[in-house]
Amino acid sequence: MSQKLKVVTIGGGSSYTPELLEGFIKRYHELPVSELWLVDVEGGKAKLDIIFDLCQRMIDNAGVPMKLYKTLDRREALKDADFVTTQLRVGQLPARELDERIPLSHGYLGQETNGAGGLFKGLRTIPVIFDIVKDVEELCPNAWVINFTNPAGMVTEAVYRHTGFKRFIGVCNIPIGMKMFIRDVLMLKDSDDLSIDLFGLNHMVFIKDVLVNGKSRFAELLDGVASGQLKASGVKNIFDLPFSEGLIRSLNLLPCSYLLYYFKQKEMLAIEMGEYYKGGARAQVVQKVEKQLFELYKNPELNVKPKELEQRGGAYYSDAACEVINAIYNDKQAEHYVNIPHHGHIDNIPADWAVEMTCTLGARWRDATSAHYAFR
Repeated sequence: MSQKLKVVTIGGGSSYTPELLEGFIKRYHELPVSELWLVDVEGGKAKLDIIFDLCQRMIDNAGVPMKLYKTLDRREALKDADFVTTQLRVGQLPARELDERIPLSHGYLGQETNGAGGLFKGLRTIPVIFDIVKDVEELCPNAWVINFTNPAGMVTEAVYRHTGFKRFIGVCNIPIGMKMFIRDVLMLKDSDDLSIDLFGLNHMVFIKDVLVNGKSRFAELLDGVASGQLKASGVKNIFDLPFSEGLIRSLNLLPCSYLLYYFKQKEMLAIEMGEYYKGGARAQVVQKVEKQLFELYKNPELNVKPKELEQRGGAYYSDAACEVINAIYNDKQAEHYVNIPHHGHIDNIPADWAVEMTCTLGARWRDATSAHYAFR
């Protein structure tokens, strides 16, 4: 891999791109991204132009020697890339609204990553990802593809099952949010080493152990959440319902908030149906937030990521993606929570199925089949 890095971001017109760029800028001293290519489709050109201008101002303000490019020609961008990030939404936000509304109109959960809505999104997205992987194999076969297009688990599973490409990693912000929650409620110092044993499917993960400076504090954390003394970490796009004490103690695991769609399906459906009949949907909220964000992005005086981006609900995606790239490029041998085949590390699931779990990333990876898992 070259000393100077070429990164290609497919879905470059996304409102999340300034956060990704901020992550590269913060890490430039160890991740020398010399070229960042923003790629989008014709339907996203207007947004791509706005994002490109803001990102150029951010680069100029930071004073890093990074060249920024934009294009609607994916193949032009991919040639000799070192890393490719994918953050695309096929059909854009209007399609998300359909993903939510169509299932709800039939009395089923409408959510963009789980249930029928997640399946709709996956079926639209996977063929596009296959086309991207095919281009990567031809134009930059040694590149790593870091995917944070949802549904990340389904997309990762499809790539490993139906293509020969093995340098594909799915990332998600949910484990990062859970880790930050644990640091907060256990009142850890920045110097404390926190390690998390996490496993499951994308957006449906469980924590089974928490080590602080090598010592387990999971029992303390589990007791606090089960008793209600500690409030479990939630995300912006999910209604806040507590898991029952009996459930948490019987599982002896700490579930992520998306598992409400599984363990409290009736309650979550009732809430979403209520929103549906009032004419509301999460996609509508997101579209309003995004419209406001792009108005902010147009401001020629803006040269940093605006705080308002945090309302978008996908905070920490950039940290997850940048840290995965950093771990591979600099052989960090660092703990990460990624979607890849588990190779027999979870009982009762075929070894070649993709899961989300804790593993250690570094430069010695030939591909994702040589992963070292931090826990068993």
